[in-house]
Amino acid sequence: MRVFVAGASGAIGRPLIAELLKQGHSVVGMTTSEARAKNLEGQGAEAVIVDAFDAAAVEAALRRAKAEAVIDELTSLPKEQSDMPKYAAGDRRLRIEGGGNLFRAAIASGAQRYLQQSSGFFLKTAQGALADESSPLDVNASPGVAASARTYMELETRLFRSNEIAGVALRYGFFYGPKTWYCPGEAAANMVMRQQNPVVGKGEGVSSFVHIGDAAIATVAALTAEPGVYNLVDDNPSPQAIWLPSFAKFVGAPEPPHRSEAEARAIAGEDVVYYATKLSGASNATAKRVLRWKPRRLEWLEA
Repeated sequence: MRVFVAGASGAIGRPLIAELLKQGHSVVGMTTSEARAKNLEGQGAEAVIVDAFDAAAVEAALRRAKAEAVIDELTSLPKEQSDMPKYAAGDRRLRIEGGGNLFRAAIASGAQRYLQQSSGFFLKTAQGALADESSPLDVNASPGVAASARTYMELETRLFRSNEIAGVALRYGFFYGPKTWYCPGEAAANMVMRQQNPVVGKGEGVSSFVHIGDAAIATVAALTAEPGVYNLVDDNPSPQAIWLPSFAKFVGAPEPPHRSEAEARAIAGEDVVYYATKLSGASNATAKRVLRWKPRRLEWLEA
């Protein structure tokens, strides 16, 4: 299949390009810099330098690519998690406006399938249950989480509102592995090294992670699967009170401190409390069955 990947130099871009080529697909990667374009070409993909906000240029690139499928991995995320509030508006604009240009160009250029990055960690379900693909995004959560959930809801609504292209929403868990925040020497690891990420309250908020390589494998499998929504998370949804101390040990950090909900709220805000105490884990049963996918065990649980 001829596949066009937008956001080809992001965290999932490199392993995704590698997996697409490994499976015999022809790949065109869209990026915004000459240096990143050379990296893509070094992997064996074609590269186009295009600004997602330039609708005409995006459509022209897609028409030249003659893509059968488009994978939207557009993001604008900071290197440090603490900088996310400063990046949030730009990230939303890229996904909504830039992604909108990409989506319309995919339809105009005759692409048959559109894969959309979405979220498997801002889902709402009954307390203690795992969210499945029918679970809604939690648009009434804490302010920052709710804003992100609304963005993902808009992306999924746009995707499935059209009858002109087959849509697949990829609800990824928190990425870990090379070049992600959850990797030794990167943002989340540095925060636990500095003891800036405490266990809050009882730490009952459940996080679902996915290794970046496994996410790439599932994404490629979704190119030929039934259209719809897929939770791409591993088999180990874990409460913060379990995964965070294990992650700290994995990266060689001290035991995380403990904070009450009131203390965490006063120091870091409502979103931190939501992540630690209210987040819902997700079920990967559909993806495992339909995509014949076998994600690896969350590696720091073995630490």
